[in-house]
Amino acid sequence: MIKFVDLKRQYTSIREEIDDAISSVIAGTAFIGGKYVQSFAGEFAKYIGVKHCITCGNGTDAIEIALKSLGIGNGDEVIVPTHTWISTSEAVTLVGAKPVFSDTLSYYYTINPHEIEKHITPATRAIIPVHLFGLPADMDPITLLAKKHKLFVLEDCAQAHGAKIDGKLAGTFGDIATFSFYPSKNLGAFGDAGCIVTNNDELAEKATLIANHGQLIKHEHKIEGRNSRLDGIQGAILTAKLKHLNDWNERRIVNAKIYFEYLKDIQQVRTPASIDGFTHVYYVYCIKALERDKLRQYLNSKGIETAIHYPKMLPMLDAYKHIEQSPDEFKMSYEYQPFILSLPMYPELTEEEIKYICDSIKEFYSK
Repeated sequence: MIKFVDLKRQYTSIREEIDDAISSVIAGTAFIGGKYVQSFAGEFAKYIGVKHCITCGNGTDAIEIALKSLGIGNGDEVIVPTHTWISTSEAVTLVGAKPVFSDTLSYYYTINPHEIEKHITPATRAIIPVHLFGLPADMDPITLLAKKHKLFVLEDCAQAHGAKIDGKLAGTFGDIATFSFYPSKNLGAFGDAGCIVTNNDELAEKATLIANHGQLIKHEHKIEGRNSRLDGIQGAILTAKLKHLNDWNERRIVNAKIYFEYLKDIQQVRTPASIDGFTHVYYVYCIKALERDKLRQYLNSKGIETAIHYPKMLPMLDAYKHIEQSPDEFKMSYEYQPFILSLPMYPELTEEEIKYICDSIKEFYSK
């Protein structure tokens, strides 16, 4: 069986470092906050190249806290892409604002910068570009558009740890950015974890207050906040893993190139597109495939796990039936939705395994 994601392989490769990190936290009983969380926050801020990293419980909390830090709430609108995980739009609703969906690019799956402006109204306060599957959204036109209309830009980097545009890391283009460290991510914890990054001192303080019961100093509650804190064990694990992130991303990029070589002559399959100057870190390796569902069943019969990211575009979910946007506004994402299929992708995946996956795809279409 070739797993879609094999987290055990990663753990085995750095077992001693991870076990030492966990043991240190237990020995010091630094379970909530403390030096291990502070160390990770400092190291990750340095890695991204920002002044502030505010850790929190998970990536969804990170988006919600970031929106609240921007002062977004009742009556406001926030533009989000049609194609992403529900956390992005869900967080908008949870702060009392309205998510407004905007179409994506056919070959890159990220939000189409040229579709955004038609959705801007007097109530629009922010744009949330999602760096999807490891590929950054096209940030230059997005930031220019935001500046023109005086909108905030909140980058959702949950799938783009280490992704770059012209050498500049995802998470450094907007006013504020969020990350998830869900276990399967390029940088993943051993449970839920997330963070917010920014260069803005005021936003950093607001996010810190909101995430920790409205306090910077214990018992001095400046506002009513919430409880969304990174625990010490996750902080220590993430610190241990962070030093490997660039190497792991390079291996993902190599694996993507191997996939391309083995798949390039299969007419029924389109491999992920790349953009000059953009560093795609392949959190997900998403192809477009004819007869997608039958292919998926065939691969499963051959012992190959796959996934679909995501079976329905956000506006098609029952959760958003109440939003009055026409399906005609999302033609591109609707068009490719039936064809997308995610193949196994992780640093420890071998060329032999990739060849077997691609040979199985060839076999399916040859029949």
